[in-house]
Amino acid sequence: MQVNSEGGKGLPPGPTDHFDIQISPEYFDKIEWLFAEFGEICRVRGAKRKSDSILINQPDYLKHVLLANSGNYHKGVGFERVKLLLGNGIIVSDGAFWRRQRRMIQPAFHKSHIEHLSGSMLACNQDLCARWEASAASGEPVNLSRAVNDLSLQIILLSLFSEDYASMCKLQGGNPFGFLVDNSARDMQVVLKFRASSHLIVNLIKERRAQRRFPADLLSAFMNAIDKDSGLQMTDQEVVDEVMTIIVAGYETSASTLTWLWYLLSQNPTVEAMLHQEVDTLSSGSVPSFEEVQHLQYARQIIEETIRLYPPVWLFTRKALAADNIGGYTVPAGTDIFISPYYLHRNRQYWGEDAASFKPERFTPAANKKRHRFAYVPFSAGPRRCIGDIFGIIEMQIHLGIMARQFRLRLVPGQAVELDAAVNLRSKNDIFVFIERR
Repeated sequence: MQVNSEGGKGLPPGPTDHFDIQISPEYFDKIEWLFAEFGEICRVRGAKRKSDSILINQPDYLKHVLLANSGNYHKGVGFERVKLLLGNGIIVSDGAFWRRQRRMIQPAFHKSHIEHLSGSMLACNQDLCARWEASAASGEPVNLSRAVNDLSLQIILLSLFSEDYASMCKLQGGNPFGFLVDNSARDMQVVLKFRASSHLIVNLIKERRAQRRFPADLLSAFMNAIDKDSGLQMTDQEVVDEVMTIIVAGYETSASTLTWLWYLLSQNPTVEAMLHQEVDTLSSGSVPSFEEVQHLQYARQIIEETIRLYPPVWLFTRKALAADNIGGYTVPAGTDIFISPYYLHRNRQYWGEDAASFKPERFTPAANKKRHRFAYVPFSAGPRRCIGDIFGIIEMQIHLGIMARQFRLRLVPGQAVELDAAVNLRSKNDIFVFIERR
């Protein structure tokens, strides 16, 4: 191993061939090989890119990049395609502009505001409950992937547009963003269609301002947010970009997690039985209260363990603005840093020899205190931790609180359940289940 004159370790070890790591299925297995071959930090020399890449898979290294020296790391490669889809929202923006936007948007995701938005979550799940009741009676299989995608998209659209969502659907002859579920490829055709749909949000913003009508939803919160330093509100385009970001990021992560969650429950009857025992303690009414849902501790552990095994964002990047040092290794300016929650969460050094097993008890309060804070980063960490993480957790607790009390799901036999490691970690094919009344 090379040692530099300052007593450091020099550049991290890595393969001799040159290639450019991409956030795509092609590199999913290659990244696993890199960690297995070179350890928790390795360097890949670029082919077409001017800069090299460094992969890190160690909690202290992540803490350095995402928290301790986060000011030196901006968004890295792979976000260009995301920016085409979402505009300059908080997922892709950087620097002072990102800090301003984050500060203005944060109050919209306060728990008290989520409690208000939970009414839509409850209503959407009640509608789905009625449909699953009919499916259980008929014995016909249900496309689980489609069902939870439709559910999650409807919840996020109602949270954004509340009373205007129905009018928007009537005007467009259906859900104007339904094509996001129909085509998950996120190819240029979808990008163009999604960006073209932004005029609906622009028109709604203008209508609300003209009518001085601001229902208590996320769109109104964004429109009325004021930057404490400048005293200014967001421009309409800035609001649109944040709304577009929330639509895609807000529904895809929950939908992906719920798909894997029901799949895992169908394969783990002991965990399923413990979940049933917990949700059966809820009040006898068909709809649990927001406060009741907060106490579904085991349901939350199931959600967190599902996200550990199948983090929606399986690979993300940062770029070093200036030269740095990670774990004694040299990081030149311009280096792309790759972080894979998927492989970190399955690293046996931090999760045990059974790291690939589904064990919700990993997330008891006592276990959480013992674990390295940066060994679990499904929502990233540090200043850029996902702004909607609590929203998503509560949304899924509500879903389990309603659906698991009524049903159990059984995988239709003979299916090939495989990973599709695109931008989000989805199942390659839709997953079909039989709905059974408990």
